[in-house]
Amino acid sequence: RLIGEAEGRVHGVAPERVHLHEVGAVDAILDIVGAIEGFERLGVEAIYTLPVAVGNGWVDAAHGRLPVPAPATALLLEGLEVATGGPVEGEATTPTGAALVRVLAAGPPPRQWRLVKGGWGAGQRDPSHYPNALRILVAEQAAEAGRVVLLASDLDDMSPEYVEPLRQALVAEGALDVQTWPVQMKKGRSGFRVEVMAPEGLAERVTAALFRHSTTAGVRRWVAERATLARRQVTVQITPEVAVRVKVLEQPDAAGVRVKPEYDDVLAAARALGRPPLEVARVAERDAEALVAKSKE
Repeated sequence: RLIGEAEGRVHGVAPERVHLHEVGAVDAILDIVGAIEGFERLGVEAIYTLPVAVGNGWVDAAHGRLPVPAPATALLLEGLEVATGGPVEGEATTPTGAALVRVLAAGPPPRQWRLVKGGWGAGQRDPSHYPNALRILVAEQAAEAGRVVLLASDLDDMSPEYVEPLRQALVAEGALDVQTWPVQMKKGRSGFRVEVMAPEGLAERVTAALFRHSTTAGVRRWVAERATLARRQVTVQITPEVAVRVKVLEQPDAAGVRVKPEYDDVLAAARALGRPPLEVARVAERDAEALVAKSKE
């Protein structure tokens, strides 16, 4: 959808009337499906990137010779950090790649993390002065998770029934946490405060969502350090057909682990099995603890 909308803006037509040319090729579709499937199989919870390298010079496309980044790519990268220069002559990021980064990436990586494994993939082109390769590093969060941006706004002219749609919109843009509570405002009016925690790289997008989906005219922002426990994810089978993902949190100083089933998975499993969510959560916790203990034998 994003690619179609970007191409539509470039050509001045509705997205459904766009002829996608290069981006509609089978290899581009495989890029998108393969990336999503690969991250799913790896159990990736969050994706981080450095500034996106766009390349230099010109690129030959179906509509002729275009400057780098191509118009559709530039639209898809709006609001994201990009890096100019570098060794690549031509297009380093395509519309397909830009769309993947826009949808999947949560901004720059934390300053400290624990490397688990890495992998390389090489393309068919063989440039003479740089490797045509992509590297992915899979890591676990270290105890120091880096900086976050806190956003806050007080509202007294918005109906409480719209708080939940606001929360959903903020989370969809990458918010890590959203809290609301009642406050007493000027002239004795009752209102509520919205406080949001967002990754540094997504602060602008989350701020825009707060303006767009609420009645606020201003947002307070400040940067904070956040420390989290190192974590990983395991999957337990409640039945052969029903699985639940469980976070495994490592206590400081090797003092053991805590397990926490994913809430959405618990609800889905409870509906599928016709069992209470609390019962499903307890089974998932028990099986996850057993799985962790077995892995340490």
